[in-house]
Amino acid sequence: MNKVIVVGSANVDVISRVGRLPRPGETILGRDSESALLPGGKGANQAVAAARLGVLTLLFGAVGADAFGAQLRDTLSAEGVGLAHLSTVDGATTGVAQIVVAADGENTIVVSSGANFRFAPAALADLPAVVEPGDVVLLQLEIPVATCLAAAGIARAAGARVVLNAAPSPEGADPDLADLLDRVDVLVVNETEALAMATEAGAEGNWFAVAAALRKQGPDACVITLGADGAVASDDAGDWHQPAFPVDVVDTTGAGDAFCGGLAARLAAGGGLNDAVCTGAAAGALATGRLGAQAALPDRAAVEALAGGWS
Repeated sequence: MNKVIVVGSANVDVISRVGRLPRPGETILGRDSESALLPGGKGANQAVAAARLGVLTLLFGAVGADAFGAQLRDTLSAEGVGLAHLSTVDGATTGVAQIVVAADGENTIVVSSGANFRFAPAALADLPAVVEPGDVVLLQLEIPVATCLAAAGIARAAGARVVLNAAPSPEGADPDLADLLDRVDVLVVNETEALAMATEAGAEGNWFAVAAALRKQGPDACVITLGADGAVASDDAGDWHQPAFPVDVVDTTGAGDAFCGGLAARLAAGGGLNDAVCTGAAAGALATGRLGAQAALPDRAAVEALAGGWS
């Protein structure tokens, strides 16, 4: 069976629920009974998302030698994620994400990277022996771009596919980012990230044009998630729209990670990009129905029920 290998971040999420998001400079009171301390990080979240869909999943990443790091190890292990390549960085803290969630489900997130940004390419020494043809290597940008670039190169050399969730949006020019995009099979971004990376593509809302502009930067295919409007995708076979699945939204924090984990899992299981986008959309929709990121990630039975099967 092909597997999903996530090379990415692991954080602890500190979540506060509020009636509305604060304005700049404003202090507001949260709802203490609905606050939480939960496992997170885009890499860890996407690994759990894939594992819950029944696909063998490994995580390459880094945590600090602290209580948060131990908590993450216990949680990920319980989810069935392989942790033989999750390293502990002495002298660094485990990453922390501060998440504020409004009553309408919208959120703001500030990430303190800690050990994640000390996860260097040298930590991938075991990856060539692990990755195999047909595997999916899933990347995000909460670790150094240089590490993502090294992982993508190893994956391509082994005949594996590379999926890059280019989040959070890159700040400033990074010389490694252009090289990374050249090694990506499927680029996944949301609306904000897409426009930040393809400012020349034209007016917001012309998402097929934006996707085409992003593909010119190197990726073989591009998927743009559009929240309640679903997603658009573009590859050599054409462009298409994936409608959203209707759900009652509680918290959108984990939706993007559920989408990426679902997409990667479906690709690893042998599905085409159309199938993978549908699976990702169903997983992302279901993840909005509960508070938190990992806690809200659906299992395969729930995704199959919403998507109409695992075609």
